[in-house]
Amino acid sequence: MSKPEHVQTLILGSGQGGKLLAWHLAKSGRSVAVVERKWVGGSCPAVACLPSKNEIWSARIAYLTRNAARFGTMIAGSVTTDMEKVRQRKQEMIDREIAFHVNAYKESGAELIMGSGRFTAPKTIEVRLNDGGTRMLTGDQVIVNVGSHAAVPDIPGLEAAGSLTHIEALELDYLPEHLIVLGGGYIGLEMAQAYRRFGSRVTIIEPGAQLMSREDPDAAAEIHRILSGEGIQILLGAKPVHVQGKSGEKVSVTVSTDSGERTIEGTDLLVAAGRVPNTAGIGLEQAGIDLNERGFIRVNERLETTAPDVWAIGECAGSPMFTHVSVDDFRIVRDNLAGGNRSTRDRLVPYCMFTDPPLARVGLSEREANRQGVKVRVSKLPMSSVLRSEATDETQGFMKVLVSESDDRILGFTMIGSEGGEIMAAVQTAMLAELPYPKLRDAVIAHLTYAEGIGPLLANVPSRSAT
Repeated sequence: MSKPEHVQTLILGSGQGGKLLAWHLAKSGRSVAVVERKWVGGSCPAVACLPSKNEIWSARIAYLTRNAARFGTMIAGSVTTDMEKVRQRKQEMIDREIAFHVNAYKESGAELIMGSGRFTAPKTIEVRLNDGGTRMLTGDQVIVNVGSHAAVPDIPGLEAAGSLTHIEALELDYLPEHLIVLGGGYIGLEMAQAYRRFGSRVTIIEPGAQLMSREDPDAAAEIHRILSGEGIQILLGAKPVHVQGKSGEKVSVTVSTDSGERTIEGTDLLVAAGRVPNTAGIGLEQAGIDLNERGFIRVNERLETTAPDVWAIGECAGSPMFTHVSVDDFRIVRDNLAGGNRSTRDRLVPYCMFTDPPLARVGLSEREANRQGVKVRVSKLPMSSVLRSEATDETQGFMKVLVSESDDRILGFTMIGSEGGEIMAAVQTAMLAELPYPKLRDAVIAHLTYAEGIGPLLANVPSRSAT
C-alpha cells in the first residue's frame, strides 16, 4: 500500500466545474490534486459537447453544399462526405483542447493525476494510475465531480449488438448505410440529423408520444416536422422489445406499438436513451457520501454532501446536465469554500439543442406553467415573420414567450430558429433583471437581425385579464 499523500483540496474528476475549481484554488496558493480516469478536462471537450458540435457543423456544411443551387451556387457532380476527414477535423480540435488543459494545469500549479480513483475512507482516495502503480491521497476538502455516462436500456439483444453511444458515433470513419437511433431526446435528435445530412438513411425510435418529452407539444411537433422534412423516419409510441444482429454490420430492432409489433432493419444502432451518474463502484459508502433514490449524490443547496467537507459538482450531484450548469456549480462551491453562502436555489438555467435550426429554452414552458398553477399570457411568432429569415431562407420554427398574468415579468422563452441560443440569452438577461416585458418590446433592436423578432413577439402579448 502506498503511503498517503496529503493535499488541501482533492478533486475526483476533471469535468468543467472541477477543473475550474482546481485552477482557481491552486492559483490562490492551495495545494490541489485532481484525479482523472481518462479524459483531460472531462467529457465536454473530449467526447461530448465540443466534438458533437464540431461534427454537427460539418454536417451543416454538407447540407448547405447539397442545397447550394437554391442560393445560386452550382456544384458540378455529386456531393459526398469523407467521414475520415470529418473525424480528423474533430480530433484536431480535441488535440488542441488537450494541450490547452495540460498547460492550464501546469500554469495553475494544480496536479493532474491520470488514474481511476476510489474512496477507501472519509476524504481518502486510492488511485490506480493509468501507467501502473497506485497512490493514496487525502484532502482537507474533497470535491466529487465524476459526471455521468450514457444509459443502455435493458433490452434483450442490445448489449450483444455492440451498439453505439454518442462517444462511438463520433468516432465513426465510415458512413452508416442506415442508422437506427433509440431515443428521441436532444442527443439522439442532434446525431440523427447530422448523419442524415452526411448521407445516411436514419430512423428514430421513440417510446413516448412525442419527441423531446420535456418540451411543449408545439415545439416537439415543429422539430418532428423539420426532421421528417429532411427524410428522417420517426416512430413514436414504439417500445423496443428485442435487438438482433451486430451494429456496424446488420442489426434489427423489433418494437411494440399500438398496432402490433414491427421490425426495423439497419446497419448501425445508436443508443441515446438518457444518462446514468458515475457513482457506482467508487467507494462513496466508505466516505459517508449518500446517494438519492436515482443514484445521484445527495447534496444540499450549497452542494455539500452528507460527508463533512465533501462537495459534489455537476451531473453526479443531480445538477441539470449541461456544462454551463457545472460552471455555476463551480462558482457556488468556490464561494462557499471561502465562507460564503451561495446556493442552487432559484437559478435560471437555459439550454440549447443544436439541431438545425436549434431549439433554445429558458424558464417555464406552457406545460410546466400549467402543472405549477402559474397563470401566464402566451405570445407566439413564426420565424417566417422575422425579416432576417426571409433574407436567409431560414424560415422554419417560431419564438414563444410566457409573461406573468399578475405582472409584466417574462417567465419563459422558447425558440426554434436560426441563432436561437443567442436570442435566448437576450431574453434571459431581461428575465434575470425582472425587466417588465414592455421595456424589451420597445427596445430599438438592430435591423436586420433575428433578435429583431423579439419586438413583434412581445407586441402580441395579450393584455391582462380583467379582475
